[in-house]
Amino acid sequence: MNAIFFAADIHGSLPAATKLLSAFEASGASQLVLLGDILNHGPRNSVPVGYDPAEVANKLNEYSDRIIAVRGNCDSEVDQMLLDFPMMVDYSWLLLESGKRMFITHGHIYNMDNRPKLAEGDILVCGHTHIPVAERYHDIYVINPGSITFPRGYSKASYAIYSQGAFKVMSFDGKVVLSTNCN
Repeated sequence: MNAIFFAADIHGSLPAATKLLSAFEASGASQLVLLGDILNHGPRNSVPVGYDPAEVANKLNEYSDRIIAVRGNCDSEVDQMLLDFPMMVDYSWLLLESGKRMFITHGHIYNMDNRPKLAEGDILVCGHTHIPVAERYHDIYVINPGSITFPRGYSKASYAIYSQGAFKVMSFDGKVVLSTNCN
């Protein structure tokens, strides 16, 4: 299986989306998983630098055949009208070659504190908090790539890459922020 690239919380920022797509291209990953809050900044966030949801949609649509997306709490049916890939489901599953399951969601419904039914060793991947996480949590792995537009806490803008059973959360300066082996 080729690498899988994960990003969350673009919130309509064109500069952040452009950096994201450049990093995705450079990574060689086969799939781009978007963990919600793609076009809208939401009422609790300030308007992001370079806010241009229509152009973010245009740029992402160029990769629509390589995108898997889930809905965030700031995403709506109106947003879906601009996108050539579906993004209105609250969660999705990826079955890995190892037989492990990866549950992908935004994080506003399912998260570390409200987990779906997962088997030991399964992987919960979510965004929403804007804080990167890559750790074993009880009997599962929890991954949060952070936010590329509004990083919180002491984090920098970041994304995650899954390859050969391991996750790396990366900052845009190419540094590994966090990592965990899920084997």
